[in-house]
Formats: sequence, structure tokens, C-alpha cells
Amino acid sequence: MAALHLQLLWAEWRHHPWRQAAAVMAVALGVALAFAVQLINASALSEFETAVHAASGAPDFSVRPRDGLLSEDLYARVAMTPGVARASPVIDLAVGLRGRDGQSHPARLLGLDALVAPWISPGWLAQPEASSASSTAGAQASPVAPLSALDPDLVFVNASARAQLGTADHVTLRVDGREQSFAIGGRIAADGPPLLVMDIAGAQTHFDRVGSLSRVDVRLAPGARQEAVMGALDAGPDVRAAAPDEAALRMARLSQSYRVNLSVLSLVALFTGGFLVFSVQSLAVAKRIPQLALLGVLGMSGRQRRTLVWADSLTVGAVGGLAGLALGTALAAAALRALGGDLGSGTLGASTPHLQWNVLAALAYFTLGVASAFAGGWWPARAAQGLAPAQSLKGLSTASGSDWPVGYGLGLIALAVALALVPPWRAIPWGAYACVGVLLLGGISLVPQVVALLLKGFRGARNPVAALAVARAVDQRHAATAAVAGVVASLSLVVALTVMVASFRDSLIVWLDDVLPADVYVRAPPGASEGPVFLPAAVLAAASGPGVRQIRAERLVTITLAPDQPDATLLVRDLPTGNAAPALPWIVAPDATPPPPADSGVLSVYPSEVLAALQHLKKGDIMEVPLPPRAPATGAKARTTAARAVVRGIWRDYARQQGALLMARADWLRLTGDERVSGLAVWLVDRDAKESSATDGRTAVVARLKAAVPADSPIEIATSGELRDYSLRIFDRSFAVTRWLQGVALAIGLAGIAASFSAQVLARRREFGTLQHLGFTRRQVLTLVASEGALWSAVGAALGLALGLAVSVVLVKVVNPQSFHWTMQMSVPPGTLLTLGLGVIFAGALTAWGSGHAAAGRDVIRAVKEDW
Repeated sequence: MAALHLQLLWAEWRHHPWRQAAAVMAVALGVALAFAVQLINASALSEFETAVHAASGAPDFSVRPRDGLLSEDLYARVAMTPGVARASPVIDLAVGLRGRDGQSHPARLLGLDALVAPWISPGWLAQPEASSASSTAGAQASPVAPLSALDPDLVFVNASARAQLGTADHVTLRVDGREQSFAIGGRIAADGPPLLVMDIAGAQTHFDRVGSLSRVDVRLAPGARQEAVMGALDAGPDVRAAAPDEAALRMARLSQSYRVNLSVLSLVALFTGGFLVFSVQSLAVAKRIPQLALLGVLGMSGRQRRTLVWADSLTVGAVGGLAGLALGTALAAAALRALGGDLGSGTLGASTPHLQWNVLAALAYFTLGVASAFAGGWWPARAAQGLAPAQSLKGLSTASGSDWPVGYGLGLIALAVALALVPPWRAIPWGAYACVGVLLLGGISLVPQVVALLLKGFRGARNPVAALAVARAVDQRHAATAAVAGVVASLSLVVALTVMVASFRDSLIVWLDDVLPADVYVRAPPGASEGPVFLPAAVLAAASGPGVRQIRAERLVTITLAPDQPDATLLVRDLPTGNAAPALPWIVAPDATPPPPADSGVLSVYPSEVLAALQHLKKGDIMEVPLPPRAPATGAKARTTAARAVVRGIWRDYARQQGALLMARADWLRLTGDERVSGLAVWLVDRDAKESSATDGRTAVVARLKAAVPADSPIEIATSGELRDYSLRIFDRSFAVTRWLQGVALAIGLAGIAASFSAQVLARRREFGTLQHLGFTRRQVLTLVASEGALWSAVGAALGLALGLAVSVVLVKVVNPQSFHWTMQMSVPPGTLLTLGLGVIFAGALTAWGSGHAAAGRDVIRAVKEDW
């Protein structure tokens, strides 16, 4: 029997290659997209972890400040603490490296003690050019630093940095807005992104870090424990112990929601691909009814017929899975080159990581592809099992089943509603994802009932072709599930993604209008410099000149509110005094209660909704805000302070996924005395004259500001319109992959329509012959078929649109707040949705007409004669 099954499978694939290719393509596309997203995520995280490990080395732990820098005096205390075998002082700087292409590339510079650091991380051992042939193994066994590593004017580069520099013997670095050039003394063996090492004294001198350290790396003595060492050190609350992979863990948490959402969305194609397999297998079973019936008469049992269809589905899944893995690998490699590891989202940096291919992941997605194909062939296989062989040979039986009880579909929808209320687990809305899948299954199971309900009023039409089309569409509604299941699944998901993206984009536009009220902005562009960039006095003076009505100073500070969460951004701005609230897009607006007086020691702060969700803050709560210390008096020790603050309101911020906290600049100056400014918002003088005069005034102010910016400074001058356009370009780039998912899902759904209607039409050759014997013309038969295709497609489009809107509510109101802690307003684009619905109806009618053209073209006598 196994040999017979193989022969029948081979015959099916040989005689109907295009039909099988449609199913294989659906599975392959689904596996390819899902596997590509997994490869992209894994590659980006691996690259980031490599960069962190290369810059952090391999200590047991590091002594770090809670904010700012460590005092160099602490190093000696750490080195002498019981339980410490070795202590290595480190200056860690994010720099811009000017490559051979003339562009600035992100890199890290480590200032190290060459006599100690290689014992903790051998990859940091400086190897002069003359001794570059020395082996890394030898360097690890005896990390003796060459004398050139102690030269404060030399830097040593790893392979990635050397690739950026080419054959140059000097390197130009940008730190804190200033560029400096250094001679290249040799290389280091550390892997990962561009990394440079120099003597710690040189780093302190050249980059204004004299007397300060970024951290102290610690290697423990055998048997020593981190807690005991920190307790003996007793460095105070401003110093903490940090794990070497702390940054990697924070980035993994920060990007977790984005990565999981992208992975789940990538399974959309695989999900709809399963429905296409369902349609193709329904076609195969419908076309092979005489063959299956004959096999039944000859002794093949129903279970064996079911196994035959299942084997065909598994073969489709295996071939599609293998093709999907190859295509997914190619897609991932291309996406990493074009968009980077975060597909333009900005969560994992702008580097281009190397592809990390994983065998276990490949097996997992291959298995998913096979499982989706098997699931798609489940019901057609059961239909083949239930054939009555003798009746089927007479054309009195079909492979179609009966309607599902309506209670099943309603029960699934009720279950979906309950799943939407399930709280997230580890910041991932698993309940909402399950809700989407169950909701789609419930809606698709109701297709026959929806067909009967929507077409009930069209029975009894005067036109015989229309009356027959409606009557058959209603009477054979159980076959509609196979015909439109794919398009309902794909269209609903496409509609849901369309509404979600439109809602987010429209909310972003409204938000930009609220947060960009000024005419001109002076700032450091994102990614221009890893360190803070402050505006020089000349720029501040230029912003206060003629043509300017108002300026608002701003300062950005990175703060750590919880060790296990990403660093938040402290926004220090000029805010209205008294009871007036800042003009912001409020989630929870401040009330008329006067703010705490300045001498109360309690500040007024305004967390973003993301920060409020991460820190579980609500209006009126008291929180601790870490602030840098004032400049200490001579001989005194600077200590980080923590100010008490009351939450007066919560506002919407789409720019910072890690959260932001707004405070008044007056409070900042009073507590820190730091008057440096990193950005300005400039309002121009209102003009009552012609618009050209206002334009001329804007041009003059912008020209004056640009003239005040130093030539080598990364500061940019931009209008509110330019910033708005830039933000929308970033948004569109981040959601580019979503549009690809929409296109693929819709294409799979339309392919399902084609396969299903072909199945229905090819199984009705005798019916068409009988109609033509009764006087129907060939054109009337084609009109009948096209009308049925349009009717079923219209039902599928209506159900798909309704389910899509329901799914979009889940995505906008549940998934986004639970994953990203962002809320937004629903925005439904009626024109786009109408176009999608009409396109599906047209495609269904056209497909049915094409299938009917082939079936109705057969000889009428021969078609009727086939009735054995």
C-alpha cells in the first residue's frame, strides 16, 4: 500500500505541477518570512552582545557609578579590598571614527592600564605592528604589555576598526564634538564592532577625564564573593556592582517587544499559507473524486484515502519548508545589508551585523511549515475519508462536508474576547496574540452561516442566471469555507495591519504637531555623537538676536531608575511658572493644584506614559530622581544626589521607548548649577506683513544660527517641518517590513481563491453540460460562474473586513499598550479598505470566470456522458 501511495503522489505532482507549486509557494513564503525575521533578530542581538563583551572584557564584575564618572581615588581602594585578585581601571568612551570613506562611524575607545587589563581580557593586549605575527594564544598565556602600549599618543585597533580605516597609519576620533588624530601603534585581537585601545593616562588627558574613571573591572580571588567584596569596599550609595553583560541584557529587554511583535507578524504569511494548502487540497480531492471512489471500490479504505491526502500535504510542507529556509536566509542577508539588524526601528543600533544561521531555528521553522501544510490538509483528508465510493462514481456524492454548528464559531469568538483580557506575561501579550488566531478561526468557521445570511434576501431574482447563481451559492455554502477561507484570513490580517499602521502614523502626526510648536530647532542630530553635545555661547547669543520672539532651552540627561531596566531620558526644559501646565500631549493632565514650593525639597516631574508604565507611576506618586552633583568645594567629594519629586501629569512620547521624565530647568539649575544646554527651540517674531516677509525673517535667523555653529560641530539647525518629515521617514522605514507582510499575505489569499474556485468549477463539468443541454449559452454559463465567484468573494471580503477591524482593535488597544506602553487613537482609512475589498471581489470573479472558461469549453456531450 505504501508503494501505491507513492505512485499516486508522483502522478499527482507530475500531472498537476502548477497546482502543487501554488501550495508549495505559500508554505515557502510563510517559512521564509518567519525564518528571515528570526535570523535578523538573532544576528542583531549577537552583534550587540559581541560589541558589549568586546568593550566589557571578561571580569567577574565591574564597579560602576550610578551616574556620571568614578573618582580615580576609588581604584586604589578596590585594588586593596580583600577578595580582589586584580583590579583594572577603565575609561570607556563612545566615539566617532572617521573611516576611509570620510564618514564618521560609531566605535568605542577604551583607556586601559596595559600592565593589568590583559590579565582580565587577553583580547585587549596591545600588539605593535612589528610583533603583529605573535599568536593570540601566546598573548593569553603571557600577557606582557609592549612598551609602546604605554605611549599616551598611540591607539591600537581591532580588525573591524582596521577595515574601516584601510591602510591609514592615523585615526581621527570625534568625542564631545571635538576631533583629535592619533597614530596607530598596532592591533588588538578583540572581536566585534570597531574597538580602539590606548593608555589610560592618554585617554584621561586627551578627553578631559583626568582624575575620573568610567569603571573598575574586578577579577575575584578564588572563593571570594561579589557581595562580600562590595560590602568591604563600602563605597557608598553612588557606586554599584554591575555584571559584564548588563548592557546586553538591557538592550535585549528594550528590543524584546519589537522583536516578538515582528516575529508574530511574520507568522501571518505562514498562517494564511496553511489556508492556501487547505484550498489546494480541497481542489485536489474534488478533482480526484472519481479516482478516489474507484480506489474505494477496488478495496482502499477511507483511512487509507485519508492517509494519501495527508501524505500529499506533508510533502507540500516539506518541499515548501526547505525552499522557505533557503529563501529566508537570502532575505535575511539582504535585509541586514539594506536596513540593519533592527529593520530601521532604531532599537538595536545602526550597525550591519553578520548573519547568524542556526540549525535548531531552521529545524523549528521547517517543522512549522510542515505543520501548517498538514493542518491545511486535515479537513480535505477527512472529506476524502468520508466519500461513498459507489455514489461518487455516479456523481451523487462530493467531498464537501456539512456546516459547522454556529455555536462552535460563536464559542471561538467568545474565547477570543476572553483571551484579549489576559494580562501580559513578561511584557509580552501572549493572550492578545492567541486572541487574534482564535478570532480568525471563529470567523472562518462561520462562513457558511454568513453566506446564507447575506444572500438570503437575493433569492428569487428574475434573471435566471442571477437566480441560479444565488441559489447555488446558498445551497452549496458549505463549500464556501474552502473557497474563501484563505482570503478571509489574509484580508482580515491585511486590514488589521493597515488600520494599525494608519492609527500609529496618524497619532504620530498629531503628536509631532504637539511636541514641535516652535519654528526652528537647534540640536545635535540623533546618532551624530555618542556623548553629550552642548551648544556654545555663540549659538545661544545668535538665538537671542533680532527676529526671535522666544527661546526654550533644553538639556538631555541619561538616568538609571532601576538596574534591571533600560536607562531613561531626563528632559530638562524651560517650563511655565506658577500653576500653568506645559503644552504637551497629555495622557493624565496636571490639575490646578499649585506645585510644591521651591523650599519644600519636592520637585514637579512629568513622566511619559512609557516610563509611568515601566515604573508603575500614577499621578500624585512620589519618586526619586537621580541628579549629578554640584561642583564640590576644594577637597570635598562630589556625590550623586537623588531629589524627591511628585508626579503631576503623564504625557505621550513616541520618541523614546525606554521612557522619559520631564522636569523644569529652574529646578535643575537650583540643584546642580549646570547651565549647559544641548538644544534650543526658537519661536520667530510674528509678522503681519506678507508671507514672504516671514519667510525672509526665518531665513535670516537660520542663517545667523548656522554661522554661529563651529565648522566641526555636529549641531544642526532644522525647522519644525524638516523634523516632522524626518520623523515620518523613520516611521515609514520602521514599518517597511509590515508592508511586505501585508503584500505576501494578500497574495497568498488571492492564490487560495484561485485554487478553490478551480476546484469547484472543475468538479462541475457535468452540471455545465446539463445547463447547456437545457439551453444555456456558453456566455451565460461563464456569467453564472463569475457571479458565484463574485458572490462568495463578496462574502469573504465582508467577513474579512469585519474580522480585520476586530483584530485591529486588539492590535491597537491591547498589543501596543502591553508591548510598547504606547496608546493611540484608532484611525480607519475607508478608501484603502474599500479598495482592498473591491479588489478581492474582482479577483474572485475573474478567477472563477477563467476557471469556468476552461471547464465550459469542453464538449457538451462528453461532459454529460461521464455520468456513469
